[in-house]
Amino acid sequence: MASLKKFLKSKNYIKIPLVFTETNHFEIDATINGVDGKFILDTGASNTCVGMDKIEFFKMASESTDIKAAGAGATEMETMISTKNNIQIGKWTKKKQKIVLFDLVHVNQALVAHNALPVDGIIGADILNKGKAIIDYNKKCLYLKK
Repeated sequence: MASLKKFLKSKNYIKIPLVFTETNHFEIDATINGVDGKFILDTGASNTCVGMDKIEFFKMASESTDIKAAGAGATEMETMISTKNNIQIGKWTKKKQKIVLFDLVHVNQALVAHNALPVDGIIGADILNKGKAIIDYNKKCLYLKK
């Protein structure tokens, strides 16, 4: 029987390593608009997000929005939207990606309190859906379809 890795490679999937953190999250490296960052992989987050303090860092254009974000332990957070972003995860790329911008301070405070490093944002279900994602928990990797 072929391994999952070989099978998915034959179906044009790209393997991307994940890091399992002290907080039981998967961390993933991604590049937005040519700038490398560290993200949490979050299947429960509907949108990919970046911290408001990282707008310039990731060379993003932003526009205000009426959408209010809600996350673990926080509700009704102000958000902004940035469209037309290029995102790259491993060798998988997506152009014109919409990213939600909001204050990630509470997320990073929780991570730091548990001896984890802060993150630049969250890779959410929108990207996972576009990439027809398959997560291999055992081998700690993500597969995205080209």
